[in-house]
Amino acid sequence: MRPLFTLLLCLATTLPAAGQSQDSLMKITFTLAPGPTLVTPTGAGGLAVRLSPRTQRRLARHGQVSYRDFGAVGDGQTDDMDAIAAAHAYANAQDLPVVADPGATYYLGGSARTAVIQTDTDWGEATLLIDDRAVTDRMAPIFVVRSRQEAFSLTGITRLRRHQPRIEADLPGPCLITVTNDAVRHYIRYGLNQDNGSPQTDIFAVDAEGRVDMNAPIIWDFDQITDISALPIDADTLHLRGGRFTTLANAAESRYTYYSRNITIQRSRVVVDKLEHRIEGEGAQGAPYGGFLNIRDCAYVTVQNTLLTGHKTYMTIGAAGKPVPMGSYDLLVNRALNVSFVHCTQTNDIDDRTYWGILGSNYSKNLLYDHCVLSRFDAHKGVANATIRHSTLGHMGINAIGSGTLTIEHSEIRGPSIVNLRSDYGSTWQGDLIIHHCTLVPAGGRPVSAVLVSGSYSGKHDFGYPCYMPHRILIENLHIEDAQHPDDYAGPAIFADFNPEHTDASYQEAYPYTRTQEVILRGVTTASGLPLRLSDNPYMFREVQVRRE
Repeated sequence: MRPLFTLLLCLATTLPAAGQSQDSLMKITFTLAPGPTLVTPTGAGGLAVRLSPRTQRRLARHGQVSYRDFGAVGDGQTDDMDAIAAAHAYANAQDLPVVADPGATYYLGGSARTAVIQTDTDWGEATLLIDDRAVTDRMAPIFVVRSRQEAFSLTGITRLRRHQPRIEADLPGPCLITVTNDAVRHYIRYGLNQDNGSPQTDIFAVDAEGRVDMNAPIIWDFDQITDISALPIDADTLHLRGGRFTTLANAAESRYTYYSRNITIQRSRVVVDKLEHRIEGEGAQGAPYGGFLNIRDCAYVTVQNTLLTGHKTYMTIGAAGKPVPMGSYDLLVNRALNVSFVHCTQTNDIDDRTYWGILGSNYSKNLLYDHCVLSRFDAHKGVANATIRHSTLGHMGINAIGSGTLTIEHSEIRGPSIVNLRSDYGSTWQGDLIIHHCTLVPAGGRPVSAVLVSGSYSGKHDFGYPCYMPHRILIENLHIEDAQHPDDYAGPAIFADFNPEHTDASYQEAYPYTRTQEVILRGVTTASGLPLRLSDNPYMFREVQVRRE
C-alpha cells in the first residue's frame, strides 16, 4: 500500500458567554489500496481511509464527491459522521465539490468529529439528523467552513485611530484585520448578567495597499495594541446549498453551557442557499445553543432562502444570583463584516414568546435583513451600520447598540418598540437612526403603551465607553397600530422613560449620556388617533429638537 496524502486539520471555535473550546487535532490519512474504500477511526481521534483505486477513478471521472463514496449509509440510523468527514477531506485535497445522495437521511451522532468544508457543497434534499442527546464535546461543530488562507501577525503597528483611512503593512492582497487591546475593557455589562467586560476589539477590511474600507471603518482609538493579525480575504465564492437539518435537542441542565453542534463559517465570500434547520425534542430543561449558523471572523457572507428555527427559552441563575432567561440562537454573527440575510424565515411563530429571538451578534459591521420574517435582530457588543428592509420582526423586535447608521425601511416591527437600545450595554448608538415607510405593532398587538425608541440609562455605571443616543432620528411615513392599548394610554411616545429618577436638575450622571439632538417627523399616523408625544419623562429629553414636517 502506498500513502496518497495526509491532512492535518486544526479546528477551534468560541461560544458566546461560555468560554473557548480547546484546539482539537484531527489527522486524516488516505492510503490507496485494493479492496473496498474503508474509513476507520484511529486511537488518536483521527481517521485512516483506505481508498479503492476504483473509487479514485470514479471520483476523477465524475468530478465530484458523494458521501456514499466513503461509506455513508444514509439510512437515518447508522452514524455517518466519519464517512462525511472523510469525503470532505478528500474533496478539499482534490478541489472537488461535494454532493449528498438524493433521498438519504444521514445520522450524525454525538462524537467530536468535525467535517471541514473548503469546496462547494450541495446537500440538496438530503436530511441530516444531528443528535445532541449524548455528545462527547458540545463545542465541536458538525461542519466548519474554513479558508485555505492562513492568518498572520502584523508587526510595526502600535496604535490605531478611529476612522483612520489606511494602515502601513506589507499585505499579499485584501485582508481582514483583527486588533485587540487587552489593557482596555469595553462592554462592561450591567444587570442580571453583569460581567467585567471584554478587551477592546475591532475588525475591518483593507485592500492590498492597506486602505481601509470606510463603509466598515475602524470604530475605536487604540492607544496600544496587544494583538493584531491579518487574514487574506478569499477571492472566490464558496456555495453551500440545500440540506434539511434537524437537531435532536439536548436535555442538559439549564446552565450557560452552550452547544455549538452547528455549521461554523470562518471563510470570507460564502453563500448559503435553501438550507433548512429544524429542532425536535425540546423538553423541560436544556442548555442553550450558540447558533446553528455561526458566522465568525470573516466577511461577505450571504444566507438566503433559508428556513430556521427559534430555540425554546430556558431559565438559569445569572451572575447577579437571580433567575434570568438564557439567550439561545439559531443565527450567530461574531467579528464579521458585510453579512446579509435575504428571504429568510423561521418555522415557529415569530410572536411566540416561549422561543428566544433567532439572531445574536457581536463586534460586526454592515449587517442586513432583506425580505426576512424573523423573531429578532440583535447586536450585543455593538454593530457598525445595520439595515432592515422589507422585513417583519417578531416579539423581540430590533435590539441594537453600536455606531454608524441604523436604517429600518418598508418593514413591520412587532416588538415592544421600533428599536430597543440595549440597557445592559449602555443604550448607546453613536450615529443616526432612519425609519422609512414602516409599521409598528407594539408587542404584537397586546395592550401596551407604544414607544418608538426604548432603553434605560442611569448614568451610574461605567460601560467602558461614553454612551450616546442616536444623534439624529428621521421618521418618515410611520404607522403605529395602537388601537389596543391600556385605559390610561396617552398616545405613543418617541422615547421611553430611560431614567424615572432623572426628572430635575438635582440628578447627576457620573457617566454623562449624550442625548439625541433632533427628531424629524414626516407622516406619522396612529390607529388610536392620539398624537405622537415626546416621552413620559419630558425633562430628560427637554433639549431634543422635534421637527414635524
